[in-house]
Amino acid sequence: MKRFKWMSAFLGAALALTLLPANTGHAANSQFIVDLSKDTGTIRYGANGFLYGLSDPGIPSDNMLIPLKPQTISQKAPNGLQHPNGDALVVAPQFIRAGGRQILIEMQDIYQNWPYENNGLADYLTKVDTIVNNVLADPNKEVYAFIPFNEPDWIWYNPTDKLQNFFNDWKTVYQRIRSIYPNAKIAGPTYSYYNANVYSQFMTFAKENNVLPDIMLWHELDNSFFTDWYTHYNHYRGVEASLGIAARPIVINEYGRASTDIGVPGNLVQFIAKFESSKVDGNLAYWTTAGSLNDLVTQNNRPTGAWWLYKWYAGMTGRTVQVTPPSQNGSLQGVASLDSSKKQARIILGGSLNSTDVFGTDVVIKGFGSASYFGSSAHVTVWGTDNTGTTPANVPYVVQEGDYPIVNGQITVPVNGLKAQSAYQLIVTPDKDLSPVGSSTRYQAEYADITGTAAITYGSTGGYSGTSFVEGYGGSNNASTNFVVNATGDGYYNVTVRYAAGPLGSAPATRNLRMDLNGSTLTDLSLPATANWETWDSSTLRVFLTAGINRINLKAFTNDESDAVNIDYIDVVPTSGSITSYQAEASANSLGGNAAISSSANAAGGSVVKWIGAGSGNYLQFNTINVPVTGLYQMVVTYANAEVVGTHAYNNNIVNRYADISVNGGTAQRKYFRNTLNWSTFYTTVVDVQLNAGSNTIRFSNGTAYAPDIDQISVAAAKN
Repeated sequence: MKRFKWMSAFLGAALALTLLPANTGHAANSQFIVDLSKDTGTIRYGANGFLYGLSDPGIPSDNMLIPLKPQTISQKAPNGLQHPNGDALVVAPQFIRAGGRQILIEMQDIYQNWPYENNGLADYLTKVDTIVNNVLADPNKEVYAFIPFNEPDWIWYNPTDKLQNFFNDWKTVYQRIRSIYPNAKIAGPTYSYYNANVYSQFMTFAKENNVLPDIMLWHELDNSFFTDWYTHYNHYRGVEASLGIAARPIVINEYGRASTDIGVPGNLVQFIAKFESSKVDGNLAYWTTAGSLNDLVTQNNRPTGAWWLYKWYAGMTGRTVQVTPPSQNGSLQGVASLDSSKKQARIILGGSLNSTDVFGTDVVIKGFGSASYFGSSAHVTVWGTDNTGTTPANVPYVVQEGDYPIVNGQITVPVNGLKAQSAYQLIVTPDKDLSPVGSSTRYQAEYADITGTAAITYGSTGGYSGTSFVEGYGGSNNASTNFVVNATGDGYYNVTVRYAAGPLGSAPATRNLRMDLNGSTLTDLSLPATANWETWDSSTLRVFLTAGINRINLKAFTNDESDAVNIDYIDVVPTSGSITSYQAEASANSLGGNAAISSSANAAGGSVVKWIGAGSGNYLQFNTINVPVTGLYQMVVTYANAEVVGTHAYNNNIVNRYADISVNGGTAQRKYFRNTLNWSTFYTTVVDVQLNAGSNTIRFSNGTAYAPDIDQISVAAAKN
């Protein structure tokens, strides 16, 4: 986000081909060691944080955010002028819905200019008053923390002879915040890099003046992170200890080099590994556009290769265990976890010295003596995810799969052909696999996120696919298996559920299982019982999926045994279905006020409707939307929007336009549309609409601002 001095140096340094700084290196077939017997604590998921990662409601989509288990975000002050979106209070409901823990408010982002205009402390204090009072009035006030100053080392307080001025102003602003909101959490000092001398002085001053930050912040944006992270971290913890200060939570509220790390899985592993090892939080830096989870997301609902890395990290359960890379500060890094209830170990690793490196390593997994449930042999599957930049990625691919005898409490898994810019995941289970993991369209239940009474069982029954299956649905109303699946495009897919439903107490001949899609109930499946628990059957439902990530949840919903099933996997395969398209420029539609047809070569019909909005009378209404039955439909809106506000040194200040969408004259729902970056580039957004049998109208309007240019809509039943 904010680092003009560093950015200038970065752009002139010609770092393009070197992904990681020079170090002692590692040879092919070096050892990457995981010790399952050495517990290193609760998984923090700390690296899953974002600076301006959220911009407007639904941007990015819940599907992209929820699977990552986001922990912290940094967003602008309420009604701030620094960027056109990313208001902390506006994005809070979505972040909290996704399970987010802390929202850091960049208070100085209330200013419009970059670097911030300096109108004196008195001017700033009036803005502090406004910000704090706005937060106090917010129903989510307890989730926020205030960042009074951002990069004071070069904004307002440079050169270093102004250090005491900064300390004094910190005290003044800190006390002002607390005078309005006594329980406020305050974070700082937020230097653009870790300055050991200054942080020692700052914490001494803060203790003496009773203005200690509740949360410690600094940035990690330089090459020095890779070689000096542990030096920075240990020095700061040493400062606390020397002053007798209780350990503060640490948030590295900007991390990652601009064109070198952001979106590159093989480099981002470095940050994940070091932050998890130190149990701190980190927010990916804001170098490009808001609302993209800092280039983990493209087109609002499609994953880049790096998104899958963070999904893997969020998918770790149990507790972390000790990892010893070839070198503490070397290029190859990783993190590992062990879940004794699932009988699974998961390992993420990656990284090499140069972007073109192809290398190998021996992953040595020891400590099986403390995890006797693995037996005498372990099954290991290795997945990879590549660097795709901001291009949509497919699901991770299987690199290798095999069984490894456990000898003297350990196994060695040679993994070769690793790519420097890619990241890799290993899942280790008992050697109970009955088939390979499967194709890119198959999602094994034992690797999904399970909640409630759902449990993984190994080898108690046969006939399953992959390494195991999920049970625990009988007599439960909270068992669930949550699949995260990728659709290559908007359209219909056959979702096949493979299950077993053998005899169990009073379980009926037909079992029931509820299917949720993207957070809403889609349908209840009727599943005929199977002869026994080793006999498997399947049920296929044709479902409309949104291009990119979708969440399919199979859950119990009764308290009896009517949903007693075991789940093996789901297959998700494209299929055909009835989808009807309506061009925006069609003569059957109604245009109100200034809304007008305009030619556009890349539009489906050669034209779009522009100038919708900036007044409720300027609308586009689709007429005669005909559907056979009343129910839930998916409306795919094809649109363009390239509005930008102002300029910035490196951030593209995009505006995500919104439209108020009304069906048959009813209450409108507001939908934001991710910026397409060019007026001739078209994206799609899927909107749920309830339609009546027969003819319907759908109106796009915006009483305040402009809506996007509309090319067409396509309407399809949510399932059939």
